[in-house]
Amino acid sequence: MDINNETIDKLADLAKLEFNESEKENIKKDLSRILTYIEKLNEINTEGVEPLIFMSESVNVLREDHPGETISKSEALKNAASKDSDYFKVPKFIEK
Repeated sequence: MDINNETIDKLADLAKLEFNESEKENIKKDLSRILTYIEKLNEINTEGVEPLIFMSESVNVLREDHPGETISKSEALKNAASKDSDYFKVPKFIEK
């Protein structure tokens, strides 16, 4: 695959990034090295090798769920900086 300025510009547009010319040159070198590495990996014979799905042989290593003590709403809200009846109040951070 040929890595050129068009390819870099398309990737930058998709990722909503902007690069100057020196950064583009560095990215071209990095992408070329990555693709060379992937081509090298494609040379390896993987016939009969099962895909790795889990990192260990352990299956369902979960603890038992035991109900424990809980706190009331008033106790949970006791130290809240700002509250409204049963809820924590936080500043709005999403603009529509």
